[in-house]
This record gives sequence, C-alpha cells and structure tokens, in this order.
Amino acid sequence: MAKVLFVKGHPLEKEQSYSLKAFEAFKDSYQSLYPDDEIIEIDVYDGTIPSLDKELLEAMSLAKKGGELTSSQADKLDRFNHSTETFLSSDKVVIANPLWNLQIPSHLLSWINTITVAGKTFKYTPNGVVGRATDKKLLHIQANGGLYNGQDTASQYIKSIFNFIGIDSIQSVYVEGHAYQPDQADDILNQAINDLKEIAKTF
Repeated sequence: MAKVLFVKGHPLEKEQSYSLKAFEAFKDSYQSLYPDDEIIEIDVYDGTIPSLDKELLEAMSLAKKGGELTSSQADKLDRFNHSTETFLSSDKVVIANPLWNLQIPSHLLSWINTITVAGKTFKYTPNGVVGRATDKKLLHIQANGGLYNGQDTASQYIKSIFNFIGIDSIQSVYVEGHAYQPDQADDILNQAINDLKEIAKTF
C-alpha cells in the first residue's frame, strides 16, 4: 500500500479552475484503481503552511541552539516540520497549480520551502548537493492559458527543485491553450484528463 500526497495549489474550487478539474479527475481515477492506498490532501491555501518569514527563520535558528521559542514561533516551526515529515512519509506526490505570470503561486512556493530542507531532503557533500528523496515519484498538473509545452519558468522550476531533492521520476500534464482557443477549452481539458487517466494506471 502506497501513501499518496495530493497538493492543491490553487485558491479556487474545481468549478473555477482547469488545473483542479484535472487534479480531481486524476484523484478519482487513481482511487478507483488503488482503493487501498492512503490518500493525504494538502491545500496550500488553508493557512497551515507557514512562510519563510523573519519569525520562522529566527525560530529555526533558536531551535538549533536550544533556545526558547515564543508560542508563535513554536507554532510556525511545528507546522513547518509537520509539512516536511508528511512529505517524507509519502511515496508519491501529485501537485496541481495554475501558471500565474510565468510563476507558480506563492503559497505553493511556501509549501515547497517546507520540503526543501538540508539534512532531510538533500545534503551537502564535498562533491556537491545530493538529493535524499530518491524513493518518490511526482506528477505535476498545470493549467496554462497559453502554449508553453513545459518550457515556461514555472514548469521548469518544478522539475528543477524536485530533481534537486532527488526525484527523477517526474511526469507532467498541461491543460494549456484554453485562453488562446476558448471555443476548444472543453476539448483541451478532456484531452488532459484522458492523459491523466492513462498515467493513473501505472503511477
């Protein structure tokens, strides 16, 4: 039995989001194929993922030195560490997000910061950085109004950062071009969903 982490990287609901329509379709298909797998879903917009702000960075420094944290610092650090451990305990990860101004949403970046942790998901060695999350696989679902074919900076960042922490098994599906061809938006979405249903069989 595998543990699968589904990461929702959009603030809206699926009725208003191409990426989430595809995300939910994949999740439904996956669950029907692997009903015994454990599903964990994270919404990066629910307020539980802390940002790397001054308070959190100071909390990290104090914790390393055995210093005393304020209750607010302790809460942020606990939430950060919980996110890291949830990722570490997962076998597979599915991320869905929109492309906004050639970037991923900032809340999704905050989540990625919680899983890019020296000593846990990567380590420094005399020969350079070595990823430690080599036992995982990733599916990235992204909706793009334009046509980029995975060459946009957001998609490239996702691939780079997960390669950095050791994940080489990365699949990507793009719901793209619907802003250019709004009359074909349903067909574009359905094609992506069909692709995801095929991926679900072996993911």
